[in-house]
Amino acid sequence: MSDKKHSHHIASDKESLTVLGTLLILTVLTYLAALIDLGSVLNILLALLIATVKAVVVSLWFMHLKHDSMANKVIYISGFAFLLLFYVLTAADVFTR
Repeated sequence: MSDKKHSHHIASDKESLTVLGTLLILTVLTYLAALIDLGSVLNILLALLIATVKAVVVSLWFMHLKHDSMANKVIYISGFAFLLLFYVLTAADVFTR
């Protein structure tokens, strides 16, 4: 075990405003993407991509993964890898029928 004490990270106002701006821009992109007809497959892929980026931003800042241990980052990334695997397998099943 490490003798290093866990220190809490307190986000600066600038960092919080940057995250707010990022999430607002991604929300506007979600709305604009819904207005454009790219075909059902591309619309779904675009919506999933934007939602994934928003989920990563929320996880990094509000769940404090940006300043957390490497073990928690690996667990988080592996969860996303399995989610991607489930998306791909489901899409392969749906689109080949």
